[in-house]
Formats: sequence, C-alpha cells, structure tokens
Amino acid sequence: MDYWAIALLVLALSMAVAVLEVFFPSGGLLAFLCVALMITSIVLGFQSSTAWGFGILSTAIVGLPITVMIALNLLPNTPFGRKIILDAPTPKDVLPDDGRQESLKSLVGRTGRAKSRMLPAGVVKIGGRTIDAVTEGVPAEPGQAVRVIEVRGNRVLVRLISESELAPEPSAHDPLDRPIDQIAADPFDDSNPPAG
Repeated sequence: MDYWAIALLVLALSMAVAVLEVFFPSGGLLAFLCVALMITSIVLGFQSSTAWGFGILSTAIVGLPITVMIALNLLPNTPFGRKIILDAPTPKDVLPDDGRQESLKSLVGRTGRAKSRMLPAGVVKIGGRTIDAVTEGVPAEPGQAVRVIEVRGNRVLVRLISESELAPEPSAHDPLDRPIDQIAADPFDDSNPPAG
C-alpha cells in the first residue's frame, strides 16, 4: 500500500482545516483536528519511508505557518472578515471637535510679526491675535516677520520671512479689524486719568 499518497492527502486536509480555523473560529476544535491530521500524515509518511517521513515533517513545519499567514491576509477581504474586523478610524473620527484647533489651522499661510524673542518658542502677533508659536529652530527677534507654515495639535510652527513677503496689516478704518487695546484706552491703566 502506498502510504505516501495517503500521507500527502491527509497533510493537505490538515492545511485545509487550519484555513477553516482562521475563517470559522471553533474554540480550538478545528485546531486540534488540524494537529491530529498533521501527526497522522507524518506517521503515515514514516511508514512509507524515512525520506517521505522527513519530507512530510518539513513540509508540515514550513507549510502550516505559511498557510495560516495567507489565510489571515485574505480574511479582511471576505464577507465574514469584513463583519468581524472593523475599519481603522480616521483622525477626524478620534480627535475631539475643538474650535481653537480649527482657528489655529486657519492661520496656516498667514503672516505676522514676532512679539517676543523666539528661542525657538515665543509669541507672535498675526492678524491682531497673539499666539504662542515655535520657529523652525532659527531664533527670531521681536518685530521680525514670520509666516505660519504648519499647525500640529496646539503647536503653531512659523518660518522667518523677509519684510517684502509680509502681508499688509488690516485696515485701520474698520474698528472690528483692530485689536481691542487699540480701540479704547485701558480702564485699569493709572497713567490715563479719567476724563471729567
């Protein structure tokens, strides 16, 4: 009797059962059946000849992990896999809605001036707003022109630019475009006595 043919058939059946275990979790029942079939195929291979036994043993040792890996890679593309494996969330799904974050992102591309010495962190003034920012690693002196190039989380990244690249300041005629401290005097400033 040709045990090698039966051994190869049982080995193929054990690989098929391993694939079934990936697609249909059985609590280890199919995995146990896979191991039992694999041991049976190895025993049948050794009953045929030593060469067949070692051949089937090495095929089982190499083939089982490869078969399981291929099945795991195919699992997300099957209808069953799409039901049990969720899609990865997008950053918009997991990040909280933050109005401050959105307003910071609207600053990308806008220009302003450094309000303090930036080594590399400091304060910049952009469109009448005072914002904490970080340069690209180059120190900046107060008054130097900067452009917002990126917003990462709550960190505003600015780059030094030349004066010619600086956007014009908002119109001084519209009071809503100017900061509040330029519209009215500070009521808590002792140097300005009240009128009267």
